[in-house]
Amino acid sequence: MSTQVVVVGSGYAGAGAVKAFEDEVGEGEAELTWISEHDYHLVLHEAHRAIRNPAVEDKITIPVDEIKSPESDFVQGRVVDVDTDERAVETDDGTTVDYDYLLLAVGSTTAFFGIEGLKENAHQLKGLDDAKAIHEDVREAAADATRSDPAQVVVGGAGLSGIQTAGEIAEYRDKHRAPLEIKLVEGLDEVFPGNDPQIQGALRQRLEDADIEILTGDFISEADEGAVYLGGGEDEEPEELGYDVLIWTGGITGQPELGNVEVEKDDRSNRVHAGSDFSTSDDRVFAIGDTALVEQGDDDVAPPTAQAAWQAAEVAGANLARAARGAPLRSWTHEDKGTVISVGEEAVAHDVMGMPIKTFGGTPAKLLKKGIATRWIAKVSSASRGVSAFGDM
Repeated sequence: MSTQVVVVGSGYAGAGAVKAFEDEVGEGEAELTWISEHDYHLVLHEAHRAIRNPAVEDKITIPVDEIKSPESDFVQGRVVDVDTDERAVETDDGTTVDYDYLLLAVGSTTAFFGIEGLKENAHQLKGLDDAKAIHEDVREAAADATRSDPAQVVVGGAGLSGIQTAGEIAEYRDKHRAPLEIKLVEGLDEVFPGNDPQIQGALRQRLEDADIEILTGDFISEADEGAVYLGGGEDEEPEELGYDVLIWTGGITGQPELGNVEVEKDDRSNRVHAGSDFSTSDDRVFAIGDTALVEQGDDDVAPPTAQAAWQAAEVAGANLARAARGAPLRSWTHEDKGTVISVGEEAVAHDVMGMPIKTFGGTPAKLLKKGIATRWIAKVSSASRGVSAFGDM
């Protein structure tokens, strides 16, 4: 019996690793089983488009059968347990899949940081169903509102997801002349915190141009069914901010199922510690993408971005094949190729390799954003599917 390789997850890391493994593995060296909760790959960095228009679903979901080869098996199910002693993966319907080598690429879940009431009352944006649920609640809130009493939409967190979410809701508002007011709340002092002031300023300008109110400098301290509360402390009352729709995009943490997996993890985030070759404390288990804290030297880890997952997947998939044949593993170093963020139909690009201008918007940035998504879709599926999706990205 040939070596059994299992990949769990169909995000960028999982789908990319499957493609890379199939390209690298020799005939008869190993057999691949791909396990995922969904029978499609979601182009997650474009999932916010479905908030404005759920019909874009067909453009941002790729069936797994278009990605994997016919020789690889696919099992649909959510992994609920990994027994590293028995080298077996169990799904939520009781299916058990044995492995010789396992790659964990199950992504992450939203971090709520213990903020009272936030998880119970806020939407998150971690998948297609989330985007469609936000669309429906925004639509219903607008239908019940008037120009004199508009519906209130609050987006918590002004990182990449929060900015893009607010931008799509603004496009929906403008297209449908919907009575909506949109507020983007960030606890730190600037949007897209921790990044270059040039891109922060460019994003702030586009958000303001889209009539999105930006509230920075106070963290959400509590949420209930109709309001969030900003700041507050021993000597001051928190500011109450009412909402009809609340979305939280404020951070990530490891999937809860990882808590039972016997590999070394970060106690705070529940993400798996992995070397630059994606190996973990168990020599039969690898980890990649948001699932992992992938070492990059000098106590650095790879960023939890789509770009990093795309790059890492090529090496991780090849390393699975190399492990199966007993060959040395390759290390991976993340190469930052710049940032491109959409604000509705607008976009901002920053520090993109080869571009003479550090920060720019307009048509060049919009085309670049579309091109990045199109290129990925073409890579994991086909050029024709990528071209077909271009207009909706």
